[in-house]
Amino acid sequence: MWSCPLNGTGGEDQLPCQHVQRALSALSLLYLLVGVPLGLGYNALLLLVNLHDPGGMTMPDVYFANMAAAGLVLSALAPAHLLGPGAAGWAVWDVGSEVHVTLLVLFNVAALVTLYSTALLGLDCYIERALPRTYMSSVYNTRHVCGFVWGGALLTGFSSLLFYICSHVAARLAECSQVRDTEAADAIMLLSGYLVPGLAVLYALVLLTRIRKEDTPLDRDAGQPDPSAHRLLVATVCAQFGLWTPHYLTLLGRTVLAARGRPVGGHHLETLLLAEDLSRFLAFASSAVVPLLYRHIDRNFPGKLRRLMKKLQRGHQSCSLDEAGAQPAMA
Repeated sequence: MWSCPLNGTGGEDQLPCQHVQRALSALSLLYLLVGVPLGLGYNALLLLVNLHDPGGMTMPDVYFANMAAAGLVLSALAPAHLLGPGAAGWAVWDVGSEVHVTLLVLFNVAALVTLYSTALLGLDCYIERALPRTYMSSVYNTRHVCGFVWGGALLTGFSSLLFYICSHVAARLAECSQVRDTEAADAIMLLSGYLVPGLAVLYALVLLTRIRKEDTPLDRDAGQPDPSAHRLLVATVCAQFGLWTPHYLTLLGRTVLAARGRPVGGHHLETLLLAEDLSRFLAFASSAVVPLLYRHIDRNFPGKLRRLMKKLQRGHQSCSLDEAGAQPAMA
């Protein structure tokens, strides 16, 4: 699935790369056969369970529904990326083609929505814990915030799109002569897509840790928060940033090497390409891990799922009764 770059040496020098390549190919096939269906199924189920009863949604549910929408995008993009440009040799997936650039921009937008939703979830959980009598972290406000997250992600993705396009058509357009480095797009994604939400979620976790150690009169009046909600928040933050950090570290490495003007070749090129492949695989895995965490940790999910199933069953029974009543009338 992934191929080792040819450096002209061959022989035993290529053996370590080939072993890693086989392992990555096996993992990618396993994810395509198991992870992609799980991601599509659980993300769709999470969206359906929460959206069929909007009045019963809480603030965390809105953020998890937002992450589920981004997870559906990532799961849909996974086969095209993991079966990707250098593997199959299809002309349509060739590096630099319009399709590849479009897939890359969609991947960046989904990445931005995922990490910003995680960071804002942590900040709103702190606001809800510190100021329980206010409506700053209400469901109504959260829905608008999620709309702004998608809008901001699209704007950031559009700026990256300009860099990627100009890196391929700079010879034909004079306006692209100064914006033709894909490393600039990587730097934008690293700063806006990882450092900013990473600092925000770290700040939120520190504040939550401090406020949990303090027993204030507001806490005694409002009661203690649901422990499962705190576990779900911590598990989601650790899973999202743990699985996305390798991807952004490879962007950082590529940007630093480009800024220093050092050519990459030989074993360094093999290591960088394999690191990029592995980090992309981990990023796609996040789309299946987070809905599973929500399914098993959130204590309200089983009740919502039962209500949805009962509603679907009642709808099916009413349709059956209507058909049974229509048959005598036809007779």
